[in-house]
Amino acid sequence: MDAQKVDMFIMTNSKFFETNHLAWVREQLVQADDDRWPALQMLQFKDPTTYLIISLLGGSLGIDRFMLGDTGLGVGKLLTCGGAGIWAIIDWFMIMPATREKNMQLFQNALA
Repeated sequence: MDAQKVDMFIMTNSKFFETNHLAWVREQLVQADDDRWPALQMLQFKDPTTYLIISLLGGSLGIDRFMLGDTGLGVGKLLTCGGAGIWAIIDWFMIMPATREKNMQLFQNALA
């Protein structure tokens, strides 16, 4: 793929991935065919900051995990009221990396 397109993708979407994954994302984009570009541009990544805010406001009800697609964890948090609040507090620190990991999976599926 064209280096200019790769740089534009990285600049636009770098906040959606872990910093240590960006080199791998760049390498995969350089190796990808140009016919993948429209599909990659249409991907809707989840914003980790938005999920952190949702976790702060509704984390004890499992809303953050339901939205992320982790239905089992969402049900567990809902039934235990966020693990008596402890699980909800732990998720304040875990939800952003989990969101970035889901974004990485979405990116990998788009390339496959």
